[in-house]
Amino acid sequence: MAIDSFPVLSALLQWSPALVAGFGQNILISVVAIGLGSVLGLLIGALALSPLGGVARLWVQVFRNAPWLVLIYFTTYVFPFEIHIGSSYVSFPDWVKVTLGLALPASANVAEIFRGAIGSIPSTQWEAARSLAFTRGQLFRSIILPQCFKRMLPPWMNLYAVVTMGTALASLVGVHDVIDTAQIASNTVNMTGFTVVIYLSLLVLFFAYCYPISRLTQHLERRYAFY
Repeated sequence: MAIDSFPVLSALLQWSPALVAGFGQNILISVVAIGLGSVLGLLIGALALSPLGGVARLWVQVFRNAPWLVLIYFTTYVFPFEIHIGSSYVSFPDWVKVTLGLALPASANVAEIFRGAIGSIPSTQWEAARSLAFTRGQLFRSIILPQCFKRMLPPWMNLYAVVTMGTALASLVGVHDVIDTAQIASNTVNMTGFTVVIYLSLLVLFFAYCYPISRLTQHLERRYAFY
């Protein structure tokens, strides 16, 4: 029986390439957001170990507890739509603004993950390193940080999965992602059954991307378990 006999499936098949392309935009936003958030979060986490730890704690508390949608709207409107460079104007895409909006809470969570990893190192490790006359730099570079990164990896991967799901908010500020594509498809086809199927397909798409990350996270947690 030809697929054309099922108009909902036929329409879904026609829109599938556009949905995949839109999901690629979501993945791009998530990868850049977690990258920026990780770099900034490690800096904030390191700052927490300095005399300016109060500033780092304030950053973590503010951005860990701020609604993501509010941050996305904030970065969307606080940054200009164009940047004046010399005699020309360079556009500041909405997807970059959304990326910055997601990078802020990501940085706060990475800083907290880093703080937890540092705190989980047994005190005997610090004492043994000091007894061997290690400098502070050698202590962190050779003993503390290698252990921290192993402990940070599972929660960091879990955070990335959460950030990926958070990219679904991007369509609310005009980013042409998979959600926006689904809305256009739903309005174009204008069939209730198709609307249900296409959003169910989005659930499957996000699940298919995030579930392997979740499983890998569980595997790493078992592999790097410390008793």
